[in-house]
Amino acid sequence: MTDILVALILLIVIVAIVWYLVKKITILAVNAVLGLITLFVINFLHVMQWMGKPDLGYDLVTILICAIGGFPGVLILMLLGILGITI
Repeated sequence: MTDILVALILLIVIVAIVWYLVKKITILAVNAVLGLITLFVINFLHVMQWMGKPDLGYDLVTILICAIGGFPGVLILMLLGILGITI
């Protein structure tokens, strides 16, 4: 009887942990996709050129920052571009 209770409790704990991780991974994936879409839109509309600066471009570092950082990563890249700091 106790073996069944222990197994049931372990199953509930494992399901809760998996649920939490899937929810966090989903949020991170959505944030990464939004960051990459924002980077594309900013470069497509030449937003940085409106301020007299070159576009952000599509190199490996820029894409990684946008994918990992999401929308805040794009904003940081824009701020660095405005300040004249290139990555």
